[in-house]
Amino acid sequence: MSYPESSPASARVLLIDDDKELCHLVRDYLQPLGYELSMEHTGPDGLDRALAETFHAVILDVMLPGMNGLEVLQRLRPKSDVPILMLTARGEEPDRIAGLEMGADDYLPKTFSTRELLARLRAVIRRAAREPGKDEAALSSELAVGELRMQPEARIAVLGDRKLDLSALEFDLLLCLARARGRVKSREQLLEEVAERNYEVFDRSVDVHIWALRKKLGDDAQNPKYIRTLRSVGYMFINPEHETS
Repeated sequence: MSYPESSPASARVLLIDDDKELCHLVRDYLQPLGYELSMEHTGPDGLDRALAETFHAVILDVMLPGMNGLEVLQRLRPKSDVPILMLTARGEEPDRIAGLEMGADDYLPKTFSTRELLARLRAVIRRAAREPGKDEAALSSELAVGELRMQPEARIAVLGDRKLDLSALEFDLLLCLARARGRVKSREQLLEEVAERNYEVFDRSVDVHIWALRKKLGDDAQNPKYIRTLRSVGYMFINPEHETS
């Protein structure tokens, strides 16, 4: 199942959260901006609705009655490529990591501001619906870095003979790093270029996405083959041509 074609300003969004007051607040905020918001308040009802209808994005709380959000995600992702924005309690990093591993596109703490919600919602919808424009078309030919092969237009990434199962954000993050191979990208740059939002001091989202991406690459942070961490600076995709044996 895919998402319907439309502009983000007229997107259909499904919010799955048992906090009805929060749901109505989000609806009242998004509707004047052109979003059509549907709501479900249990895991099973949310999963059924997400599978039965087409949406541009799903906002999914982790803590839900009947079936938690991670289980909803696990059952939904194999059948739908709809962008999924997870809602997690502050400090619940294991939930964020688990959600990203299962295919969530991004996450928000439950203490989110409406401005932050709108920015991340727009970003996940835009990434999922992105079509190569004139500038991107010039860069859409296959990118090869060592064992990694990426086709930006088709959004396919292959490592050796293994196709990588990446979320939209993970693909863009890997592509951004691979294009800049041998050069460091700061967290600020990655958030601006890939997640399309400004960096905040306590924003750990880039680190969590890198963690999930490394796991899919089979990379070891302590002895990296692909992505190297430069402490207090950022991340770099290792250029194999510059590495000595």
